[in-house]
Amino acid sequence: MLYERRAVLAAAGAGLFGLTRSGRAQVTGQPASDILFRNVRIFDGVAPRLSTITDVVVRGNQIAAVGPGTAAPGRIIEGRGRTLMPGLIDAHAHLEFYNLPAMDFANDDPQYLQVRQVPAAREFLMTGFTSVRDAGGPTFGLKKAIDQGLVEGPRIWPSGALISQTSGHGESRPLNSLPSPLARPLTPHERAGYVIVADGPAQVLERVREQLFRGASQIKIAIGGGVSSDFDPLDVTEFGPEEITAAVGAANDWGTYVMVHGYTPRAINRALDCGVTSIEHGQLLDEPTLRRIKEKGAWLSLQPFLEDEDAIPTAPGSPNRLKYQEVAQGTLKVYPLARKLGLKVAFGTDIQLNPKGPQRQPHYLPKLVRWYTPAETLKMATADNAELLAMAGPRSPYKGTLGRVIPGALADLLLVNGDPIADINLLADPDNNLAIIMKDGVIYKDQGGTG
Repeated sequence: MLYERRAVLAAAGAGLFGLTRSGRAQVTGQPASDILFRNVRIFDGVAPRLSTITDVVVRGNQIAAVGPGTAAPGRIIEGRGRTLMPGLIDAHAHLEFYNLPAMDFANDDPQYLQVRQVPAAREFLMTGFTSVRDAGGPTFGLKKAIDQGLVEGPRIWPSGALISQTSGHGESRPLNSLPSPLARPLTPHERAGYVIVADGPAQVLERVREQLFRGASQIKIAIGGGVSSDFDPLDVTEFGPEEITAAVGAANDWGTYVMVHGYTPRAINRALDCGVTSIEHGQLLDEPTLRRIKEKGAWLSLQPFLEDEDAIPTAPGSPNRLKYQEVAQGTLKVYPLARKLGLKVAFGTDIQLNPKGPQRQPHYLPKLVRWYTPAETLKMATADNAELLAMAGPRSPYKGTLGRVIPGALADLLLVNGDPIADINLLADPDNNLAIIMKDGVIYKDQGGTG
């Protein structure tokens, strides 16, 4: 009876405040006036070149029409030959700590850290990234606040806590805490929802189901060592076949999938054997494993980890520094192999604990022209990444087509001052080169010009 009474009160509250079951605000009243982008050239998310001069009409949160001479009884934005393109998608980010100083992340009040990420979410959106697949962290509350219009930020496909084995990539205990009691207390990062440790199929099932319970779009587990984790070398393989299979089965039962952190052929081949369809990182993979990823129809979600100004911060001479150097060398080998073999490659940044994260975010995508054409690079960060997001199926929190400029697609759009296919570095300076940033038909940045 108590449960039923609470359910009735919750339903009444949702009706009172106009919220859907997912927490998204229901907009009532008159629909917004149409917005006409007049005299624009379009990168539609797929084509290798821009369109001729044409017009695009946005009605509500969708693209209503594409074609020259289109009329709309609302606002007119003069394109003047500039480029209209889909909003960018980051397929591997950590929105709750991408810009946090490492000492704050390690020691500060979790509630303060979450409040701090509210303006960071807006900064993320202002770089032109209108959608993000969050690859681990407590983004459920931030996502809900964005969806309700309480704060500004990108669409979020949350994974919830990264699931790790003991001594794995998500392990945050110090050595002096071992051996653990049978019923050990959670670490601060586990309590806050950044990571969670599980050992054995039963615990993995429980932790996966908890993330789905909270609203995860997909599940993230670590199956190998990492650069930023202190106790697992890159070459180790984490989680046994039964544990990975348990995670995949639980996710599949909810109509979604598992993404795995890993670098080595041994770890990735085990994941493929267990039905994993999204491989995160993989900079140490060999050609046979890459071919197997293609045969399985899985995605390789790569990041341009290089020896440059965006290298993951590590102590000079430390094991973590050596691990990053190995990964950076692998980046130079895997990207050209993946392109040659025709793999489905997703673009992501994986920025972590970098106070300059919002400033560096737009610089990652142009790095890909080292291996891909500008048009292929833009397609990867729009239509291709949107295809990856759609793998969440019924767990996808946003219904509709993303990553395209076609009739019926969701109106996540950028108006670019120039031609990003001719000069993709335009996107590295969003302050000066993104005149309009629109998400879900709403303009969040407006330097567009009105006729």
